[in-house]
Amino acid sequence: MLLLFVTMLTTACAQDFERDTFKAPNGKTVDIYAIKHGSMRIVYDGKEIEVDPVAKYAPETDYTLLPKADLILVTHEHFDHLDPETVATLTKKSTLLIANPNSAKQFKKAKVMKNGDHFKMSDGITIDAVPAYNITPGHEQFHPKGRDNGYILTLGGLRVYIAGDTEDIEELSLLKNIDVAFLPVNQPYTMTPEQAARAAKMFNPKVLFPYHFGNTDVEQVKTLLSDTNIDVRIRKYQ
Repeated sequence: MLLLFVTMLTTACAQDFERDTFKAPNGKTVDIYAIKHGSMRIVYDGKEIEVDPVAKYAPETDYTLLPKADLILVTHEHFDHLDPETVATLTKKSTLLIANPNSAKQFKKAKVMKNGDHFKMSDGITIDAVPAYNITPGHEQFHPKGRDNGYILTLGGLRVYIAGDTEDIEELSLLKNIDVAFLPVNQPYTMTPEQAARAAKMFNPKVLFPYHFGNTDVEQVKTLLSDTNIDVRIRKYQ
């Protein structure tokens, strides 16, 4: 159960990122920072987690000002999600890099996870790799089925679903007990607002962040879900 929802602006190492703070079932806090597009920073129990960190995708982000990562997740190899130079910037000796098979080929040391894989870290963190792909006719080539990952991060019992680049695929109906979800909303590569709303209704997260949305009017997602109990939050994920 989510016990706390706090939203604030924070200055993180000279950069302003919106932050949402949640309390996990084990009583520890989970801070999620909206960096941009598909990139986010998550802090749990002193652990630094970076998702699809990319420095030069606009607006540029100076990752040298952020703490080194304990865990880095890469969903797929497109330039707006995979930046080997930024991964190197965030890496320390003990950093665990997890990537889908194609992305992992670009690194000397990476743990490969494919759709359906489960990995348990210490400190109450587990990771599940789930499908992410296109289904709209004529769009299947952008993210073919079986290649890319979404991830479910479980942090002290708090379940965070990071979709990666996907559409409203049937596998979303299999997601259970999702507390916080990130769904991509931009055409032609991911979802329309209508698809995102339909996807959210398939698994009913407590909190939904539309992300990776470019110029899409994501307020439409909030409107389309106004008849549900889903808390839709709009952050700076252009």
